[in-house]
Amino acid sequence: MTADAPRSLLTQARQLLPDLVSTRRALHRAPELGLHLPRTQATVLAALAELPLSVTTGKRLSSVVATLDGAHPGPTVLLRGDMDALPQREDTVLEFTSELPDAMHACGHDLHTAMLIGAARLLAARRDELRGRVVFMFQPGEEGAGGARHMIDEGVLGTRGDGGVDAAFALHVSTRLDSGTLHLRPGPTLAACDSLHVTVRGRGGHASAPHRALDPVPVACEIVQALQTMVTRTVHVFDPAVVTVAGITAGTTTNIIPETAELHGTLRTLTPDTRRLLRENVARVAHHVAAAHGATAEVELPEGYPPVVND
Repeated sequence: MTADAPRSLLTQARQLLPDLVSTRRALHRAPELGLHLPRTQATVLAALAELPLSVTTGKRLSSVVATLDGAHPGPTVLLRGDMDALPQREDTVLEFTSELPDAMHACGHDLHTAMLIGAARLLAARRDELRGRVVFMFQPGEEGAGGARHMIDEGVLGTRGDGGVDAAFALHVSTRLDSGTLHLRPGPTLAACDSLHVTVRGRGGHASAPHRALDPVPVACEIVQALQTMVTRTVHVFDPAVVTVAGITAGTTTNIIPETAELHGTLRTLTPDTRRLLRENVARVAHHVAAAHGATAEVELPEGYPPVVND
């Protein structure tokens, strides 16, 4: 490319901006959850229809994979954007607010999708200059549904026979960065996220006679506090971890001690060793704090996504 190519590319991007804003707002009005996003998929397919791309859709999910073959040999680079929304009510008065009562694009995936459409248009217009191949990966199911794994199983990364993907790029918008800036670094960048579910089991009774019951509520509260201390005293400060208890459920009325109390949250870690340590320690703390009060704790730690580690 010539020395003026980046400036020309930016000019073209700005020319696309109004249409991409319209696309993003259309996606924002119609958020979809999980692996099956038929309206979102249709929007993406329509936006790519006039481009010189080879397009396939998923078998088990509403994914879109579009491939651009450049005019010259070179590496295969994958660009990825996620498409699914969150099960959350939108409380705004924007003209493009969500039209669904319990779903919204609170995490910016509508913007990621529009950006990837824009990248496809910009690069397709420069196909004659392009060295190599670009794979545009439109992924459902980022919010806990494992959409990337399904797409990998269906072949988005290619095979050894066709050379596979040489490099992959993804990004996430952030309200903490100034518009027009990029933040990147090598190594662990986004944490692994595992779920935490603890059921403290005691013995129910009447609130007027707690000595005749085994109240799981204060036990659960003590577990929450002990988990925070555990992190600060067992996890290396330069290999950090976070344990967040985001929900506590117990009881149904004011004068009955319940039999159980439940804790729900997440564990976030950046390295495999700390991830393993944290999982072991969370279970140990919950079991032993409960045992100290004569109660029991059932601990479930479903594994979530691994950390993002940039080379």
